[in-house]
Formats: sequence, structure tokens, C-alpha cells
Amino acid sequence: MKEREIGDAWKGPPQCRSCGIRDLVLFADLRQTDFSLIHLPIDEVRFKPGESLYHAGDSKPYLFTLREGTVKLVQYLPDGSHRIVRLLRQGAVAGLEALLGEPYAHTATALQPVLTCRIPRAVVDRLSAETPRLHTQLMKRWHQSLQQADDWLTELSTGSARLRLARLLLQMLDATDGDICHLPIREDVGAMLAITMETASRTVAEFRRAGLIADVGDHLVRCNREGLEDVVAEA
Repeated sequence: MKEREIGDAWKGPPQCRSCGIRDLVLFADLRQTDFSLIHLPIDEVRFKPGESLYHAGDSKPYLFTLREGTVKLVQYLPDGSHRIVRLLRQGAVAGLEALLGEPYAHTATALQPVLTCRIPRAVVDRLSAETPRLHTQLMKRWHQSLQQADDWLTELSTGSARLRLARLLLQMLDATDGDICHLPIREDVGAMLAITMETASRTVAEFRRAGLIADVGDHLVRCNREGLEDVVAEA
């Protein structure tokens, strides 16, 4: 984790007003006068792949907006196994449960280099109390989280391993502007799709042989979108 010094990282409300992805994030609906209500620092924090923004059970007064990269939300089960229950991408908010004073429900870990804004709960509490405009965005974030959880359960936990992997890759592509996406390591693929690592490795290899994916870099693959859609349609 790399955290910029407060004096350097946070220049006050103008930084939030001019944020390049502001239309995607929590403060999208705020007006210029609303930013005068922000008196605590919003820190810019970077995470390397494998570093965690927070761990399940932690009780900290922060939520995070993702400006760059992808984060996996991991839930650990009583038997020691784990499942990846969602992926968060640019514009998403992680750690919403902190707004209720609740411990984090998942461990949030960077899959790629991640740039976040770490927002103190007190900032959101004050904005929520003094301007109604934040309330709409908060409700949208809660709804998006529920919708993503439903989609993840229905699309990535049912059907054959081949079908699940095709759906996962299409979801990853939908978050990009082209035909290249991040391919997680086999352990993560297994944890996302509720299949064994062996099955994940075998299915990924099958997709390579079939020309559905081709390696182009470190954990990056070029996808044959039409071919992946055919796999889904066949099911």
C-alpha cells in the first residue's frame, strides 16, 4: 500500500470537483457548494496486486472509491475455503458497511495495481445530513452491490465450468473498451466459479486451444467475444 501524504494527496474540495471519473463515483451529484462541507482529508491510496484494502472483520471508519484497477471481494468459509463473491472496478465503492459502523464483510484485495480514494465515514455522514444529493448516490451503490451479487450467483455459480468461464470473461470484457481483459490466476478462477483449481486450469487450457483466448501479456488475454457468446448461447 502506498499512501500519499495528506498535504500532498488531498488539496481540498477542488481535487474532488475535477476528478476525471467523478461522474462514476459517490460524489457525482454534489454541487460546488456541497464541497465546502468536506473538512476531513480524502486520501489517495495505491495498492499493489495482492495487497488488501481491508480484511473481513476489520472495523475501520473508511470506504473506498476505485479510480483505477480491479478489486476482488473474498469471503472465507468456516472450513477454511474461500469464495470470490464479486469483482469491483473503476467507479465502484468498497466498504459500504463501514457507513453503518459494521465490520467489513469481506476481504478486499487488489487484482491489479489499484488507485483508490479513501473516504472517512464522517465525511459521508456530514454530507448525508446536510445535503440530500448524496443520498441518491448511496442508494444507487447499495442497489448495485445487491444486483452484482445476484448476477454473480446466477451466472457464475451455475452450469458447466466451460459456461461459467465464458460468462466470467464476457463480464470482464464488458468493463473494458476492447477485446483484452485480465485473466485471474487459476486459484482465483476456481474461487470465482466454485470449481476446483484443476478444473479451472483445464478449462482455461481448453479455451486457449479453441482460440477463445490468447495470451498477450502478464495475466492479460485477447478474447474472441463472438466465440465466447457462442459458448453461452449453446448452453
